[in-house]
Amino acid sequence: MDFFDRQDKARRNTTLLVFYFVLAVLSLLLAVNVVVSLLFIGFTNYGLVIRNLNPVSSANELSLPWSQVELLFLVTIGTLSVILIGSVFKTLQLARGGSAVAELLDGRLINSNTSDTDERKLLNVVEEMSIASGVPVPQVYVMDGEAGINAFAAGHSASDAAISVTRGCMKMLSRDELQGVIAHEFSHILNGDMRLNLRLMGLVFGILCLTVIGRILIRTRGRKNPLPLLGLALIVIGWAGVFFGRLIQAAVSRQREGLADASAVQFTRNPAGLAGALKKIGGLAQGSRIESPHAEEASHLFFANGLGDSLFATHPPLTERIRALDPSFNGKFPYVVEGLASAISPALGTTQGLQQIPAVQGETRRFAAPFIAEHAVVANIGQTTTQHLSYAADFHQAIPPGLQAAARDPLEAGALVCAFLLASDPSTRQKQLEDLAIDTSEAMRDETVRMWPEIQGMPLQAKIPLLDLALPALRRLSPQQFQQFRAAVKTLIASKTKADLFVYMLQKIVVRHLETHFFPEQRPVTQFYALRPLAPDCGVLLSAIAYAGEENVTEAYAAFAQGAESLSRAARCEIPLLPPEQCDLSHVDVALARLSQAVPQIKKNVLNACAQTVAADGVIQEGEAELLRAIADTLDCPVPPFVQTEEGGAPVVA
Repeated sequence: MDFFDRQDKARRNTTLLVFYFVLAVLSLLLAVNVVVSLLFIGFTNYGLVIRNLNPVSSANELSLPWSQVELLFLVTIGTLSVILIGSVFKTLQLARGGSAVAELLDGRLINSNTSDTDERKLLNVVEEMSIASGVPVPQVYVMDGEAGINAFAAGHSASDAAISVTRGCMKMLSRDELQGVIAHEFSHILNGDMRLNLRLMGLVFGILCLTVIGRILIRTRGRKNPLPLLGLALIVIGWAGVFFGRLIQAAVSRQREGLADASAVQFTRNPAGLAGALKKIGGLAQGSRIESPHAEEASHLFFANGLGDSLFATHPPLTERIRALDPSFNGKFPYVVEGLASAISPALGTTQGLQQIPAVQGETRRFAAPFIAEHAVVANIGQTTTQHLSYAADFHQAIPPGLQAAARDPLEAGALVCAFLLASDPSTRQKQLEDLAIDTSEAMRDETVRMWPEIQGMPLQAKIPLLDLALPALRRLSPQQFQQFRAAVKTLIASKTKADLFVYMLQKIVVRHLETHFFPEQRPVTQFYALRPLAPDCGVLLSAIAYAGEENVTEAYAAFAQGAESLSRAARCEIPLLPPEQCDLSHVDVALARLSQAVPQIKKNVLNACAQTVAADGVIQEGEAELLRAIADTLDCPVPPFVQTEEGGAPVVA
């Protein structure tokens, strides 16, 4: 199953989740109405008995202001309101994405330039997995109060994803074991599970709110007041809500966990690492238990059962998961002592310079077209291999210390991005720097100038990974600093006399991921389920790519025609070739924004057309290949880096 099929399956699972939720709500409504009907009948009969025994008593004191039908209607509306308001409240609470969930579970954000050995080991593993998969580096949290071994990934998309691990996970696992756990969590990011899991948290919380209302009603006072009885009933029904919530969590989660284990082994080609982590969970007294009071509502997120084994466990049994990885496992867990910290191993790679990164070097090297066509780019999106992980480890080790330090400091990371956007032409660059001095501080301008020579010496394929590494630091900017940074970036792009589509895409990657963090309410939502309404946007994008990759109009037309042919059939309408002035950077920006709101299969068709456009002349230059990666990133489709084959042949995606 490829990336797009997995994304589609996750979207279909969302529909299944809504079905489960509606079924649970209808069952709870039925239960509440039955209880209220019994209370109504009992209260009415009680009133009749009292009147017969004591005719002097006040009838008003014992009568209800509604008929049974009116009462049931009001109870139904009230119950639905409680559930829906609770679900909306929790959904809004989680709108910030993964960081909101991590903080809910008392996670502490790890500083990107931390010097703590265990934290540095964890960040290095996460960064390497990000580079290998083409996913932007997520925020990383540690739950200091949790001694067990557990972890989770949460977020609406890769842009706002967060990975959180327990203190026990960070300190007691070896590097290989920790890599297995992190690979498992990255598979949730790539498989589209995170968005589904956040929606599940919101919906289930609404069901559990009935218990909260019951606890309030049971405290009410008053002579012959039926509300405490109703409150007691709601508490009992609330437990039924817990039952339904846990049932939904288990139904949605268990299958996804098995897929995540398999994907983690595919990433690392090291089943012993993941199996070792699971064995340590079995041998640790605390196991994988999470003590946070919010553990139950997030139980389906965790790497292992956070609430212990039960009938409605959200994960397969521990021994079953281990035997799937290690068939020789005899069921005996090793004795694990809390507090034994593993030694840091900063990176697996030994390369000592960017010039030795195992990928294509120089603009003169070319990719053979068959290796960069649909089967090598589109079909391998989200398919990380051991070669990519080795590449990432080497790259991580090879980053010059100055650039590595800059990528981990918020203000220097901003200057690093600005340095990427400076033109090579001296006069244009001077104008950019003059404009930059107006939008930012003099210190920012000086840092940009200082970094520019070192940036110029970097291989082209190193630029996107380095920008991804800078994202965690840039997320630590204040809102005001981010506004200033965004204005500076737009100024640098606008100051260039010649449009550079790749440079534009670089800033698009950074700004898009940061806007999701600083303005979560602006997150794009799926609006397009058919390609036809997006035909003009496809025309803008393919036209821009064709003009950027070819030297004359005739060659550009041929390239465009090859890419647009398949899209025209899918859209059942013509994809128009536009003149250069109608597909400039501003038009591309609008087109990408609309295409990002399409369902996964439409994105797959668009990216396939982009690959065919750049491969129209039979070869794909390095810059064109990286442009494809950048375009895919803006559509939330992570393309792994292009690496050499093990035999040293042509560079491929997998």
